[in-house]
Amino acid sequence: MSSESASQTHPAGWHFDNSYARLPQVLFTASNPVPVRDPEMVIFNHPLSLEMGLNPGVLDSKLGAAIFGGNQIPDGASSMAQAYAGHQFGHFTMLGDGRAILLGEHLTPEGKRLDVQLKGSGRTVYSRRGDGRASLGPMLREYVISEAMHGLGIPTTRSLAVVSTGEMVQREKALPGAVLTRVAASHIRVGTFEFAARLEDPEPLRALAEHTRQRHFPELADSPTPFIDMFRAIMDRQAELIAMWMRVGFIHGVMNTDNMALSGETIDYGPCAFLDAYEPNQVFSSIDQQGRYAFGNQPQIAQWNLARLAETLLPLLDSDPDIGLSLAKEAIEGFPAICRNHWLVGMRAKLGLFNEEASDEALVGDLLNWMQAHQADYTNTFRLLDPADSPDSGLVDWHERWKARLARQPQTPEDVSQRMAANSPSVIPRNHKVEEALEAAVTRNDFTPIKTLLHVLSDPYTDQSNHAAYRDPPPFGSGDYQTFCGT
Repeated sequence: MSSESASQTHPAGWHFDNSYARLPQVLFTASNPVPVRDPEMVIFNHPLSLEMGLNPGVLDSKLGAAIFGGNQIPDGASSMAQAYAGHQFGHFTMLGDGRAILLGEHLTPEGKRLDVQLKGSGRTVYSRRGDGRASLGPMLREYVISEAMHGLGIPTTRSLAVVSTGEMVQREKALPGAVLTRVAASHIRVGTFEFAARLEDPEPLRALAEHTRQRHFPELADSPTPFIDMFRAIMDRQAELIAMWMRVGFIHGVMNTDNMALSGETIDYGPCAFLDAYEPNQVFSSIDQQGRYAFGNQPQIAQWNLARLAETLLPLLDSDPDIGLSLAKEAIEGFPAICRNHWLVGMRAKLGLFNEEASDEALVGDLLNWMQAHQADYTNTFRLLDPADSPDSGLVDWHERWKARLARQPQTPEDVSQRMAANSPSVIPRNHKVEEALEAAVTRNDFTPIKTLLHVLSDPYTDQSNHAAYRDPPPFGSGDYQTFCGT
C-alpha cells in the first residue's frame, strides 16, 4: 500500500508494515496494552507527527489519547512485547518489555521505518514483579530530554505524546500515571542479541542479525562478510554517538546493554542528566553507587557493551570459531581510537578548528583540566570562548596557544565564530530547570513551564532573548543533584 492510499484509508495517517513480527516468535510475545481509566492528552508533538506523515488534527484529540493511552489499537498495528536480555551494572539478566508495547512499524511518506512504542502501558509476560505502569514525571522527563537531544543534533529516540491515565501508580508514594509514546528507528538492542544468543536454536540469532542488517545497514547487502562489517558499522555509530554526548556534557546514567540501541540512537532517559561544572567523574544517578556510568567512563562502557555484542555474533562471523574470535577481538580493540577520533572532531569544532594538528588533543585536554580545577561550567565556558577576549588569568597561556593555533588555518574569524556557535550550545536542559518544569506539571497541573522549556530547547545553538534564564547553572548552595530511574 502506498503512503497516499494508506493516508486515505487511515485518517490519522498510519501506515504500518511490521517486519519484526515476521521474525521467529521466540523474540517477542503478541500483546495488547492494558487499557487505562481515563486517558487524557497531556502533550503532543505536532512537528514530529507531521514529519511522520501523521495527521495532528486527528491525533491531538480524544481519539489520540485513546490510542496513546493504550485503549484503542490503530488499524494495521501488530502489537507485541519484545524479548531481550541485558547486563545491568555488569550482571546478566533475562528481561523483555516489562512495561512497554510496540504497536508496530510506521512508514513515513519518505519510506522511513519507525517503531511506535507505548511506554507505561501495563503488565506483559516480561514484567516479573513490576506493575507495567509509569508515572507522569519520568514520562515527561523522557519527552523533554529526548526532544532536547534532537534539538542538539544528537541521534535519539523521539517522543510523540504523553497521556495521563486517570490512575495512580504506587512507588515510594502514589503518583499520577502516564503513558509515553516513543518513536525509534528500532528497539533492537545489544540485549536483544544477548537474548537470542542464549537460545538453544541458532536460527533466531541469525534471523535477528539479518533483519538488523537489512533494516539499519542496507549498504552491506552485497558484502561477502556482512556480519563483521555490520559489527564495525555498529561500533562506528556508537563511537560517534558517545562523542556527541561528551561534546554537550550529557550523562546517560544507566548504560546497561539493554539500553544500547544498534541503530545508534540514544535510548532510555531514566537517570540521565547534563554536566554543570566540568567533572569527568560526575555521577547523578542514585543507583550508580560505584560510578560505573560516570561522565568520563562512557567511552569505556560503550566498548564493554560492544564486546558483549561481539560475543553473541561469534557464530555468524566465520565457520571457524578461532577466526571469528580473532575478527571480533581485532574490531573491538580498535574502538577507543575510533571514539577518540570522533570526540576530537567534536572538540575541534567547539574550539573553531577546521583542520587537524597533532597538538590538538593536548590543547583540548589542558582546557578541560583547567575547567575541572576551577569547577567551571562546561556549557558556558565553551559558549563564551572568544579569541578576541581577555581570558581568565589562569588561562592566559592556553589562550595564546589557542589564538596561535587559529592563526595557522585559513578560515576567517567569522568562520571560526560560526563553527564554535554551531557546536557549543547556548542552552542545554539544565537539571534544575527540568526539575522546576516537572514539579509544576506533576504537583500543580501547570504545563506552561514544560512547554516554554521545550520551545527554548528546540533551537539551542541560537542566542535568543528568552535563553537568559536557561543559561545559568543552579544557584550556589542548592545541594547535590540526584536522578532516579522512575521504574
